[in-house]
Amino acid sequence: MTLTKTALAAALALGALTVPAFAADPIKIGVLHSLSGTMAISETTLKDTMLMLIEEQNKKGGILGRPIEAVVVDPASDWPLFAEKTRELLSVEGVDVIFGCWTSVSRKSALPVLEELNGLMFYPVQYEGEESSKNVFYTGAAPNQQAIPATDYFLDELGVEKFALLGTDYVYPRTTNNILESYLKSKGIADEDIFVNYTPFGHSDWSKIVADVVALGADGKKVGVISTINGDANIGFYKELAAAGVSADDIPVVAFSVGEEELSGLDTTNLVGHLAAWNYFQSADSDLNDEFIAQWKAFAGEDRVTNDPMEAHVIGFNMYVKAVEAAGSTDVDAVREAMYGIQVPNLTGGTAEMLVNHHLTKPVLIGEIQADGQFDIISQTAEVPGDAWTDYLPESAVLKSDWKTLDCGMYNTQTETCVQTLSNY
Repeated sequence: MTLTKTALAAALALGALTVPAFAADPIKIGVLHSLSGTMAISETTLKDTMLMLIEEQNKKGGILGRPIEAVVVDPASDWPLFAEKTRELLSVEGVDVIFGCWTSVSRKSALPVLEELNGLMFYPVQYEGEESSKNVFYTGAAPNQQAIPATDYFLDELGVEKFALLGTDYVYPRTTNNILESYLKSKGIADEDIFVNYTPFGHSDWSKIVADVVALGADGKKVGVISTINGDANIGFYKELAAAGVSADDIPVVAFSVGEEELSGLDTTNLVGHLAAWNYFQSADSDLNDEFIAQWKAFAGEDRVTNDPMEAHVIGFNMYVKAVEAAGSTDVDAVREAMYGIQVPNLTGGTAEMLVNHHLTKPVLIGEIQADGQFDIISQTAEVPGDAWTDYLPESAVLKSDWKTLDCGMYNTQTETCVQTLSNY
């Protein structure tokens, strides 16, 4: 079949109404998430989230009339490889921005390269704080937006008097528990009423540790577990609690690394009634969340769930779009300046704002695990500003982050001096 010139012109005009016509070079977004190895179960979802967001933004005309191109790499849950892949994205692929990392050790691996090459990364996962780099926007929770409020819930709502701080043996649990120990002591909890234990990734024999936790309550005081256990080690831990006859009513557990993705497809029998603290749950009641869930299931499959780090990528991506549009450029320094004070809706019905310390305002939600792997939200705060440096460690209490006025992420208010980079901190 042949078309007349008039018909062809009409067809092209119709196509222009439905598919954006891009003439400019693409804006390249690096996606730095593990697609293989131990962290793939969590990070593959974040890769998919970025692809969905980029696809939807391209349907709207891209950014500044330019298409967005995803450049996906696989650091394979290999922490040193995150540095190598970051360098590849910035130096070889020429990406304008990176969205990526999950564990703190992977972020800290990428950080020296980001600072050396003046790259920009959005990091979407809750972490231990004690960091504020010029080259990273932290869209996950700082300790005062997750760990501290969860501890307050145990103290004020559940009457917990003794604490077991159980974590996987790496930087996030150790730093978080260091902060929590100091915080608990400031609340009058005695040293002997705080039990701290670390286990390697994939730990499976929990009998001795659970017995030690149960023994904490031998004097009749209420015991609670604050868990920074990561990955599949959680399955064995909760099973051992149940095998020991311990229910959520007896010894409640609040987890910081167990969400919908981790529960998806698992037998949750041993987890029902225990808690998790995040800034978002799929069960959040808002019109925007309903729209997002529907969009995600249409893109990824009806059986796929949403979770907190996904929401962090949604917020970070929407902020990046607004910052590029405000700056009129993808230049890293211009985008960074445009980011301060930017506000976008979160998925729980509130507003996220980017602060000058490169952290967000976020609500704190406590959820109770249900049999279907979802969470019943039993507590929710208003938006809390994220703290880069905790008030509960003496060496951090004197530090301040302000990249807009002070141009410093680690400003010592006593000596009035600034450490310019965090790569070796």
